[in-house]
Amino acid sequence: MREFGNLKEKLREKGFKLTPQRRSILDTIMENEGKHLSTEEIYDVVKRRCPEIGLATVYRTMQIFDEVGLVYKHNFDDGRSRYEVTNNEDHQHHHLVCIKCGKVLEVEEDLLEQLENQVEQKYNFSITNHNVKFLGYCGKCR
Repeated sequence: MREFGNLKEKLREKGFKLTPQRRSILDTIMENEGKHLSTEEIYDVVKRRCPEIGLATVYRTMQIFDEVGLVYKHNFDDGRSRYEVTNNEDHQHHHLVCIKCGKVLEVEEDLLEQLENQVEQKYNFSITNHNVKFLGYCGKCR
């Protein structure tokens, strides 16, 4: 798990404070690392810790965290954005998305490195990132 000092400093550099509500939201995301929680799911967990927090606060906070680069916002075509704590990798990892139950699995390997090199050479283009999701059925839904 990442340290709060670095995250707090990243917020401060962009002009934001780590308020108790933001810290609780960040705690929730970090404690659920790899689960790709939606804003509503984050809200449900945070509300248990901070009953006074509103859904709008969680939405605004997630926008700030995305803008600052603390989280990465995913779209798995299920009608809601999902978030995970950013890592220090050059590229995002790939995802397997079950079209029946919505389960998301991470593919840790960068499967496109060789293809990226070919594209960069052929088109004289510098690729900084890519985003790949595979849609299908998980083992349980197959």
